[in-house]
Amino acid sequence: MVRPAPPRPGFALPASPRLTPDLPPLPRPAILGLGASRIRDLANAAMGRDDVLAFWFGESDLPTPDFIRRAAEQSLQRGETFYTHNLGLPALRAAIAGYLGRRHEVPVGIDRIAVTGSGVSALMLAQQMLVSPGDRVVIVTPVWPNIAEQPRILGAEVTRVPLGIANGAWSLDLDRLLAALTPATRVLVLNSPNNPTGWSIDAQGQRAVFAHCRRHGIWILTDDVYERLVFDGGRAPSLLPLASPEDRLISVNSFSKAWSMTGWRLGWMVAPPPFIAELSKVVEYNTSCAPRFAQEGALAALSEAGEVAVATLHDGLSRSRRLLVDGLRRHAGIEVPEARGAMYAFLRIAGFPDDMALAQDLLGRVALGLAPGSAFGPEGAGWLRWCFAAQPEKLAAGLDRLGRFLDDANG
Repeated sequence: MVRPAPPRPGFALPASPRLTPDLPPLPRPAILGLGASRIRDLANAAMGRDDVLAFWFGESDLPTPDFIRRAAEQSLQRGETFYTHNLGLPALRAAIAGYLGRRHEVPVGIDRIAVTGSGVSALMLAQQMLVSPGDRVVIVTPVWPNIAEQPRILGAEVTRVPLGIANGAWSLDLDRLLAALTPATRVLVLNSPNNPTGWSIDAQGQRAVFAHCRRHGIWILTDDVYERLVFDGGRAPSLLPLASPEDRLISVNSFSKAWSMTGWRLGWMVAPPPFIAELSKVVEYNTSCAPRFAQEGALAALSEAGEVAVATLHDGLSRSRRLLVDGLRRHAGIEVPEARGAMYAFLRIAGFPDDMALAQDLLGRVALGLAPGSAFGPEGAGWLRWCFAAQPEKLAAGLDRLGRFLDDANG
């Protein structure tokens, strides 16, 4: 019989709660402290019901355009089902660089581009590259919960700077944000146009924030997924033209929204070349790479036909937005502040302070599925988010159901 080696002098096994059999098999406290998605709570409760008009998710009700799907199908038919480069197909990285250069009138090198398995994956990868336990992260809110929870998963401290309403429109208190961006701040996360409010930072505010962060060495992580969805003749200003390749700026984008490719899970990141060079390791330890056939579809999306598809989607969303907002404002007691971008109306109804209870009542009484505002943080309490990326007849039916609900509620 082989006897185990005696322990080295002075060596002892460290005490660990994982070695204690009577403790429950739970993850670490940071995970236990995460909030569950309140949108998913509602949607999951309605799974299997075909009577619900659902507007709670942020996606178009139109499928991905045919020419994009065909490109992916052809890739599959060619048997392109193997691993690709950690940072994406060189042809797709070059196409993204060219697209950004044309759009923002600034050269973007391929050495600044990484393709990722979704925009949310790009956001998480960026945070994994930047954030350590105890770091300070500042976020403009209310905001898509994924953005706010990612740094908490990594053990960071999150400071929230809320939007307000001025002259009937969503507004940022720039002085308050700059005061929050102390030299001790590691990262500012900025989602503009914003989900859920549709607010978009103006060029003046953008320049002030960029100069402040550059002066104090603060990283800026922008979620630009809605930059093509800006209305009323506006255009979402980008930080890319303000930055040199070496600036501490990371711009994350996705094919999900503008190209109706939510289920494809494909995004990209623009960052300084030394950052991208190190990113390949972190991609490897997360997803390894994005699927080849999805990237071939993305290449088609960045073609001239893709620009036509984006313009068509934008025009449809512009009409749907007007239909929904005008319809909501016909009801006394409904507040819908003006917003420049994204695909949502963020509204509140007088007399209904509990947004989760209201969302549940709308679902239960008239089968109308809206997202509770508190899903986007405490700043959204009392509000509802309605995605208008839907066909006009569906929106009209939803407005009719809301009207019936309000009529019943008002007696």
